[in-house]
Amino acid sequence: MTVSAGPLAGLLRDPAVTDVLVNGPREVWADRGQGLVRERVSFTSDDEVRRMAVRLASAAGRRLDAGSPFVDARLDGGVRLHAALPPVALSGVHLSLRIHRPSGLDLPRLVDSGSVHPAFDEVLEALIAARHAFVISGGAGTGKTTLLGALLARANPVERILIVEDTAELTVEHPHVVRLQARPPNVEGAGEITLRDLVRQALRMRPDRVIVGEVRGPELLDMLVAGNTGHDGGLTTLHANGVADVPARVEALAMLAGLPRHAAHSLLASALRVAVHLERGRGGLRRVAEIAVLERDGGDLVRAITALRWRDDPPRVVPGPGAPLLRALLAPP
Repeated sequence: MTVSAGPLAGLLRDPAVTDVLVNGPREVWADRGQGLVRERVSFTSDDEVRRMAVRLASAAGRRLDAGSPFVDARLDGGVRLHAALPPVALSGVHLSLRIHRPSGLDLPRLVDSGSVHPAFDEVLEALIAARHAFVISGGAGTGKTTLLGALLARANPVERILIVEDTAELTVEHPHVVRLQARPPNVEGAGEITLRDLVRQALRMRPDRVIVGEVRGPELLDMLVAGNTGHDGGLTTLHANGVADVPARVEALAMLAGLPRHAAHSLLASALRVAVHLERGRGGLRRVAEIAVLERDGGDLVRAITALRWRDDPPRVVPGPGAPLLRALLAPP
């Protein structure tokens, strides 16, 4: 990050830090993969925090003042900034900085680290080889982007991969990758390029796979439509509390694009076959926790049927009611 981060500079340089949170001048927290820990860093006053927040927002071409008291922006070096000023933030200026650290982790390393059990690894490899479209779900900081990058590295080298992201975060070791990045509006409110714009452009660029780094809004509709019109092998990530919540999250995002509920589930049933859910386990380890098959419930709705699930004491992967469906999906044609 080229702009000065003041007292936070040391934390942002720390390769282990993924998040820095500032709750006013006396309270700074950081996450190094084991949860949030309060740091000994502090500011002299709330005004110092405010000046730094305004400086960071300005570096991203965004406005932060009394008339626009919060901002969500991308900074150089893969840092995502969110800032909130009083009176929106009641206890002073609040900053959230998320730092993208290229992981360089492939599937074998994720298996060795315990993040991916060998039973899950076998299924993930098969899903990629068969070019099934699926979604990676989980909470914030569970390793969704890391897993997505590791999986794309296993795609056939002859495939052309189009990656669409809000912020360039994916690290992919593959010989043919084309990247598109969204652009926020400038200070006059013009010039915005949305993820939805980019998904539509990506579909015209002769992709073998269209990858959306994370779906948060109506761009999901374009991805579902693509999966129903011959563009298979698509992957994306989605925030969800559990794998059972994935269909409801997809439904909600599709409805933001004006799609009725039954139509959203109809597209989902054809476009995405599997959900892979991640969580933070004991000691903060990010790991694959569950793989589910997305199937119609006998009516108009899609539900997630657990095929494999992680269990502790002793650590193991156990089959669920969707295991036969998953085997059938992965069976050779």
